[in-house]
Amino acid sequence: MSGFAYRVSGGKAERVEIKQALASEADLVWVHLTTNNEHAQTWLIDEAKAPDYIVDALTATETRPRCDALGDGAFLNMRGRSSEETSSSDPLASVRIWATKGRVISVTRRALIAVDDVIEAIEGGEIRDPGDLIAEFATAITRNLDPDVADLGDLLDDCEADLDADKVFELRRNVTKVRVAAIGYRRFLAPQRAALEKLAALPCDWLQDDDRLHLNSAADRAARMAEELESIRERAALTHEALTDLRAEQIDNRALIIAVVAMVFLPLTFITGLLGMNVDGIPYAHEPWAFDAVTATCGVIAAAISIYFIQQRWFRR
Repeated sequence: MSGFAYRVSGGKAERVEIKQALASEADLVWVHLTTNNEHAQTWLIDEAKAPDYIVDALTATETRPRCDALGDGAFLNMRGRSSEETSSSDPLASVRIWATKGRVISVTRRALIAVDDVIEAIEGGEIRDPGDLIAEFATAITRNLDPDVADLGDLLDDCEADLDADKVFELRRNVTKVRVAAIGYRRFLAPQRAALEKLAALPCDWLQDDDRLHLNSAADRAARMAEELESIRERAALTHEALTDLRAEQIDNRALIIAVVAMVFLPLTFITGLLGMNVDGIPYAHEPWAFDAVTATCGVIAAAISIYFIQQRWFRR
């Protein structure tokens, strides 16, 4: 079983072995598990004395952001950026937290970037109780997500400013990438806001007023990002439609050119086909100037048809 543990007493944090974390009293005991195997489940049951439904929630394969009150404690699921490669359908790693007075147990299946920020805060003496720890988790997760959401908006801005029929395929790939990422992020940020707001409203005596303020601030930030992602998704859809129209216009222009060329050569093909028949009676077949005359006639016809189409503005884009 992999992970680590911290004990905080009098504002001073001490890193300890997981098996020693619950051995003595402290203002805060934080145990973080980075595994989901049977050893973790055994430790949660035998050492942490966690109820079965808490063990199942902490080690579940699929999770979505939510918050549940459990007596004088709370269970919280959140999603944040991972340092590992993720899929487009599941772009954010989960952290499952069970908090009671003086104790916090967190579990991740994939490396969560926010964990490093929380470690830095607890070693810096900024975290003294469970409320501080959860508030720092929520703040770090939303802070790490903010640049990603801003980058999606900037990439879409570049696509909108660079709409060009000659770059349709590249732009469509970028717009699709932005749209998929926005949908994946928003799927978790919307319920995450509700989970943080619910936690901030729970009547837990280990949640101080400043903790509730930080949780509400993180919830507001998640709400703002969810709204921004919804705007990005809608803008991406409009940009995709604009690119589709550009592509259709490009195809129409090319089809028009082909049609005009066909119209120019249609009478010429008729003339050359008629004069090319291997039968007697073709006028001027034996005259030395006949070929030049036919060629000139075809040139005049082609020029006349081309001038007509130009005057009719068929080539105007």
